[in-house]
Amino acid sequence: MTLFVRFALRRLLAALLVLLVLSIVIYALFYVLPGDPARLACGPKCTTAQVDQVRAQLGLGHPVYVQYAHFLHGLVVGTDVSTGVGTEHCGAPCLGFSYQNGEQVTSLLAERLPATASLALGAMVLWLVLGVGTGLLSALRHGGLTERVLTALTLAGNAVPVFITGILLMLLFVSVLGWLPFPSYVPLTDDPEQWAWNLVLPWLSLAILESAKYSRLTRSSLLETLAEDHVRTFRAYGVRERSVIGRHALRGAVPPIIALSALDLGTMFGGAVLTESLFGIPGLGKSLVDSVRTEDLPVVVGLVLVTGFFVVLANAVADVLYAVADRRVVLA
Repeated sequence: MTLFVRFALRRLLAALLVLLVLSIVIYALFYVLPGDPARLACGPKCTTAQVDQVRAQLGLGHPVYVQYAHFLHGLVVGTDVSTGVGTEHCGAPCLGFSYQNGEQVTSLLAERLPATASLALGAMVLWLVLGVGTGLLSALRHGGLTERVLTALTLAGNAVPVFITGILLMLLFVSVLGWLPFPSYVPLTDDPEQWAWNLVLPWLSLAILESAKYSRLTRSSLLETLAEDHVRTFRAYGVRERSVIGRHALRGAVPPIIALSALDLGTMFGGAVLTESLFGIPGLGKSLVDSVRTEDLPVVVGLVLVTGFFVVLANAVADVLYAVADRRVVLA
């Protein structure tokens, strides 16, 4: 077994351990600490008899460790859940049953996941292109007018909240110029062209904000790498500047970008609440807002778990990509 494979397996095991700890913390926060989780799961309009029925269906009368074991069993292998009028099987990962929506939480989130994935992945491509591109240009034009202009634009982009950026973009491109339609989410499988056109403004709103971080990170990492001894040696031996930048300096600046991208992409699943609410995108973030407002506890717990899962998964993938970009990580 190679060092790289062993490194990847260690990261996978560490990710599984983090997910286990995360599930314990989330279960304790939502099912142990609240005064009456049965009331939160059933909803504010439930009668006392209905709350007692939900409490029995959730097994809240058992010891806490038995409740958690049942919760974990549902996540790993699935379980049978009560719908109030009968019982149906909930396959793994079973996140419970939403009594207010009348469907399994897993099914509800699966309907919302494509919209969030479309928003997060498209925005990530844009913020990487804009951020890394402007950061690279700033580093190569260090000390000049170009760097000062790009630095000012970066600071402005980082200072403006995403909902302000989104409103300004809609006013400009929809109301004034008429170049884009008012955003209305269209699934990719229904019409790929309309899917893309209706997501341009949400993508830009997120990308403008996020690209500012990547521009500063790319600029500082590249300048630091260009100042290292081995880069000066390559230049002294007459290696072409394009080769020095592309094969050596830029490669040294990539690992921090990978790590930050993983964190941002993971938190985007469930974290793009303002963007989804502003543009009416039926994603996980908007679902979280609606579930908190209606006090739908199973959905809230499911959304927090899903968001945590994507954060852990993205960081595990980033660790592997980090090792691919810098083999010294494997030997550490």
